[in-house]
Amino acid sequence: MKPARLLVLGIALVAGVAAAYLAAGKKAPAPVVKVEAPRPNTSDVLVTAVEVPMGNGLKAGDLRWQAWPADSVPPGVILRKDRPGAIEELTGAIARTALLNGEPVRSERLIKTDGTGFMSAILPSGMRAVAISIDNRGASSAGGFVLPNDHVDVIRTYRDEEASKAQGIDVYVSETILRNVRVLAIGQTVQERNGDKVVTGETATLEVDPSQAEVLTLAQKVGHISLVLRSLADVNQTGIPLASAEDGALTVVRYGVPKQTPRR
Repeated sequence: MKPARLLVLGIALVAGVAAAYLAAGKKAPAPVVKVEAPRPNTSDVLVTAVEVPMGNGLKAGDLRWQAWPADSVPPGVILRKDRPGAIEELTGAIARTALLNGEPVRSERLIKTDGTGFMSAILPSGMRAVAISIDNRGASSAGGFVLPNDHVDVIRTYRDEEASKAQGIDVYVSETILRNVRVLAIGQTVQERNGDKVVTGETATLEVDPSQAEVLTLAQKVGHISLVLRSLADVNQTGIPLASAEDGALTVVRYGVPKQTPRR
């Protein structure tokens, strides 16, 4: 046999021996162990299945149970372990405020009216709802930009008969009779709809106490009522009372010149 062939066979033999040695010394792969992640501790929380506008009655399909991490359950929500029949119990209840899709449900945001009207159901204890006529073109309601849940001042304007006779010209008086009053509804609308920023209607329903209801009713009988929109920053500002009567002077306009006079 030729030396070249012997050399090739020798190299092949050495390579085979080396491969066998390495194969014999290689460790078998470690077995794969499947470890299941611990299941989180959850509680079933009642949430809305759809968006519910304020004033809408709830149907069975509007509510559902959703698993919620037990250590982060919001306070005040309804739990399945406490009220397993809550969906059936709350069917027909009315939303006091708008509810978002997937929002945890709280009992205080729903009303069981038992056939009574929605407006009487949302009124706080001791308060009254009074509807006043407004110009639906916005002339007496801040250009039509007064929306439900806004706060307004109520101004009465009327003709002073005695001063008009004495001066021989028309004398008109303007006075703020209530301030920081919450608007419950404009027309039949109790909230913004579909993102509309202007709500029109011929009436505005205001939230007042019994004595203010008397003042407001008399004022619209003997004068013209206007609503002045308040800044949102002023609504709950310290030192500004809510829904209070104004103690300032009246503004009497004579010959086009305003003059402050004490209120009679």
